[in-house]
Formats: sequence, structure tokens, C-alpha cells
Amino acid sequence: MRGTPMTNSWRAGIQRGGIELRHLLRNGKEMSGHLTNVAVALLVAAYVSDDVPGTRTPMAHLILAGFAAYLLFQIGLINLPQILVTEREEGALLRLRATPGGIPAYLVAKCLLIVAVAVGTLALLLAAAALLVDGPLPHGPGDWLTLVWVTTLGLLAVVPLGAAIGAVLPNPREALALIMLPTMGLLITSGAVFPITSLPVPVQQVAAVFPLKWMAQGLRSALLPDSARTAEAAGAWELPMVALVLTAWAVIGFLLAVPLLRRAARRESGSRLAARHRKAEQSGTPPA
Repeated sequence: MRGTPMTNSWRAGIQRGGIELRHLLRNGKEMSGHLTNVAVALLVAAYVSDDVPGTRTPMAHLILAGFAAYLLFQIGLINLPQILVTEREEGALLRLRATPGGIPAYLVAKCLLIVAVAVGTLALLLAAAALLVDGPLPHGPGDWLTLVWVTTLGLLAVVPLGAAIGAVLPNPREALALIMLPTMGLLITSGAVFPITSLPVPVQQVAAVFPLKWMAQGLRSALLPDSARTAEAAGAWELPMVALVLTAWAVIGFLLAVPLLRRAARRESGSRLAARHRKAEQSGTPPA
């Protein structure tokens, strides 16, 4: 019995995502990149000994919670667009254009891959931090629940957005330069690595528009003691606002991702793909 086109797309996407995840786990170079990010977070936390101003919470715990949010953000907003642009250059979108339900299945596969990598990286960071640098962990069922829903909503907010960005970036060689500077700026201005109250109010207001600030705040509420909320801009965790902002970004991302990927697929042709390869060869850069 044949399923509906949507069911078939989900099934094909899950199968493809499982295959891509197995390939990633066997790719030592890509895995080392994620492990390096975790190691950097642990090294920074190990060398910080002060407390968060106005609290008895170690600054290292705030930094680890912020890095946890940033790693989720980075995987969705940096890694995913690079993957999409590279595969577009290799002709993946051209092949998908001729496949019924190809774009939805492709999105399902990428979401599955990115979510698995993000959750695995987060679990590794928290476990290693707890064992090696006395890092923070949720203190009870309520905190564990907060960790789960903030992580889920955070990924829903950034993964579709990353797919939309990947659909419009020009090529793999320019993709990293175009997205790295804004994301690093958000890391600095979103209060992920130091208290956001130390930043000027206009900077806080700009950061509040983007999801990283709320992802970091939500994870701090799950990982830090309740007394640490006094270091927040509003003096509270503002979890309803965390949920509202992340949900809004999730909706925006989903509304943008599928149309932009379909548009990118429609624009692909054999002649465009061949032209990109010729240009890469003439510039001395191998095709992606």
C-alpha cells in the first residue's frame, strides 16, 4: 500500500538522514571539528574563577551554559548553510528538482542530521563539563524539562533559518565569511559568555531580537541556580518570553526555508552547474 506524498517524503527523509548521520560518524575530520568546539568551551571555563557579579554563581557555569546555547546556534546557522551550499554546488538540488517530494525529504534529512549532531554535542559538553570542571547540570525534573524544551525550540528556531540562509548564499568559499562575522557578533552581544547586563542597553535591545540571547537565557535557567537570575537584564528568567521568541523564529524559518530551497532548485540547471565548475577550475579552486 502506497503512502501519501507527504508520508513518502518523511520516510525518504528519515532514511536519508540516518545514512548521512552514519557517514558523519565515520568522518574523523568533521567529528574533530565538533569535539574541538567542546574542548574550547571546557578550556575557557577551566581558566575562569570569578563569580557572576551580584551572585555566588561561578562565572564558569554561566560561560558553559552560554557555550551550550552557542554550539546549538552554530550548528544550525553556520554548519547547516555550509552543507547546503556545498551540496548545491555538487548538483544535489538539480537532482532533487527531478525527484517527486525531493525538497521536503531533503529538508527532513538535514534536520534529522543537524538535530542529532546538536543534541550529541550538547550532551557531550554537559557531561564532560560536569566530570572535568565541575560544570552545571539541571538540579531537578523541572530543570531537565526546561533543558529539553529550550533545546527543542532553539533548534526549531535556527535549523530552518539555517536552511533558508544556505539556499541564498553564493558558494562554499564565501559562505563561511558571510555568516561567521554576524554569528560571532551575536555571541558577544547576546550575553552568552558574560552577563548581558554589562553591555549597553541599546546593544541588549538589539540582541533581544535574535534567538541566541533567548536560547542562552533559557539554558541558564535550566543549568544555573535560581539565585543567578538576578544577573539577567530583567532580573528573571522570562521563560514565557523565551518560548515566544524562539517559536516566532521557528515559524519565520519554516516559512522561508521551503520556498527558498524550491527557488534555488528551480534555478539550477546542467549548464549553470557546468559553468560553476569551469569558473572554479579557471580560478585554480577545485569544485565543491
